[in-house]
Amino acid sequence: MSFVPAVGPADEEIAGWWYCFQRAHLLVREDGSGESAVPRTPGVSALGLRPDTVQLLGTHDGIPCLAAGLDAAPAALPPGYRFVHLRELFGVLPDEQFAIATRAAHLAQWDLAHRFCGRCGKPLALKSDERARVCLACGQLYYPQISPAVIVAVCRGDQILLARSPRFPPGTYSVLAGFVEAGETVEACVHREIREEVGIEVAHLRYIGSQPWPYPNSLMLGFMAEYAGGEIRVDGVEILEAAWFTPDALPGLPGPGSFARVLLDHYLRRVGASPEGRSAAHEGRRPSCR
Repeated sequence: MSFVPAVGPADEEIAGWWYCFQRAHLLVREDGSGESAVPRTPGVSALGLRPDTVQLLGTHDGIPCLAAGLDAAPAALPPGYRFVHLRELFGVLPDEQFAIATRAAHLAQWDLAHRFCGRCGKPLALKSDERARVCLACGQLYYPQISPAVIVAVCRGDQILLARSPRFPPGTYSVLAGFVEAGETVEACVHREIREEVGIEVAHLRYIGSQPWPYPNSLMLGFMAEYAGGEIRVDGVEILEAAWFTPDALPGLPGPGSFARVLLDHYLRRVGASPEGRSAAHEGRRPSCR
């Protein structure tokens, strides 16, 4: 990747790639064909924006990349520009730019939420030598919050356990996930979350990979696990329905862009099914299921 992270002074008049966020929505420029692109401008003021926070992210092919956070959507945008939810831009923006955008989304939201000290209430300043905010009154330091979460595909022979959360569209199922608690190992979190949500035990955890999930600040740690005992008993809160599925009878699934889909495709390859050959009718209606 040709992106080089950096920390340093930033202001609204730096020329470069501007990743402007209003909550999880990124400002993009659209041409006549409907293609979306991150704006490259002489400064964010050229877009008529007055962001509440600005941070230097680093450089991409030597060009500065900056994150701007806006508390509220601007009253007007230049013609051809609009805010789009970052999830909708997976596969639309080039991979490198999408990766930078996830970093920018995380940092812009952290920056907006940490402008005053939680200890003494005084304004915070950005540190010049590291990614942090500091209170000049009491010295308290604030680093970007990262919330680790596990996401797990549980298999039983050629079957996979899939569940439906109340947050999912009707008919869409996904693998299980949950946040790591204070003082808990990642492995202990896997066992606890699965036991709490569906009442079964698992074994033989295998780490698959990770994915930043900046909605607003998660890091997803993905695992495969084997069923080890118990009967499915959903908690009725986090999980409404759960069942074992075979590769030829899968329900609606998350679309590309989520780590859930990475694990599901890993399972399909493991049982000899082709993720690429599945019918579009099996795709979830939005790539938002973790």
